[in-house]
Amino acid sequence: MSFQLVSARDVIARFAQMDTIIDARSEAEHALDHLPGALNWPTLHDDERQAIGTLYKQVNAFEAKKRGAALAARNIAAHIEAHVLDKPRDWAPLAYCWRGGKRSGALSLILDQIGFRVSLIEGGYKAFRAEMLLDMERIAGQLQFTVICGTTGSGKTRLLQALAAEGAQVLDLEDLAQHRSSVLGSIPGQPQPSQKRFDTLVWDALRGFNPLRPVFVESESKKVGNVAVHTGLLEAMRNSACVLIELALEERVALLLEDYQYFLDNPDHFCQRLEALTAQRGKATVQEWKELVAQGDFASVVRSLLIDHYDPVYLQSIERNFVKFGSATHITLHNRSMPSMHLTARSLV
Repeated sequence: MSFQLVSARDVIARFAQMDTIIDARSEAEHALDHLPGALNWPTLHDDERQAIGTLYKQVNAFEAKKRGAALAARNIAAHIEAHVLDKPRDWAPLAYCWRGGKRSGALSLILDQIGFRVSLIEGGYKAFRAEMLLDMERIAGQLQFTVICGTTGSGKTRLLQALAAEGAQVLDLEDLAQHRSSVLGSIPGQPQPSQKRFDTLVWDALRGFNPLRPVFVESESKKVGNVAVHTGLLEAMRNSACVLIELALEERVALLLEDYQYFLDNPDHFCQRLEALTAQRGKATVQEWKELVAQGDFASVVRSLLIDHYDPVYLQSIERNFVKFGSATHITLHNRSMPSMHLTARSLV
């Protein structure tokens, strides 16, 4: 055996120079999270992994290993036929599995015997994730964040999009989390990534930024829907310079009606989501909102949500958590349109 064991720290340090990355875990494990750009070549497929695990518990390890070896050999052969026959001699893949290295080791052994220079992550995905979280905190501490603040509906996400289009460095946590970061923020038909996947996506974005240029980010709370922002990143954001954008109330109402069109298309779903605010706003208020929805008066509901719920909660949170909010640069947007957002973005860039 001559394939090389590589520490997770070395993988992190040389990630940009890595050749093909192969995830030898099952499909479900890969879907939960994987190294950026990793190809999924399961040594054992989901159903096979479950069957071998059952055999291991109900019979014994020896019988499970024999059966697992037969399945792994067939699967590895299929991967070689499908993906490897056209690879040149200097192809140098990096492989990993969960932790112990048996599944990735079996694949690497065959690739090594063919003559490829194969590397294996020591400690597998588990070791990589631990090192990646440390690296995320290190990178976050080196970056210059500019935090875009503003009450709900003021256009923070649109401004981030305009900033990105103008060539600025942007970390859009809501986009990565597939959530609009409020009790009404879940997006129909778009499930959120797992916490592990979200962390990896954030790390992958952070490592691509130039520390000599600012990184624009929205003033998020600790959680974006069901996923949490890494503590080290959150602390770096909360100690960074702030820009407060302001937009007229009726423009904010109109913006939210545009961005949350799916609530207008499905009033019953809107009412169901409003019920989540009962504990904070009381049954009477929520019932009033639901009656307005039934009448088609969505604008009044949104206006009340902003004035009575979102604005007070946001202002209390932002003043408490973002150290430099008191000295924030104030910018008043002309309107909610993208040309207005681009004009502001150009002034910030």
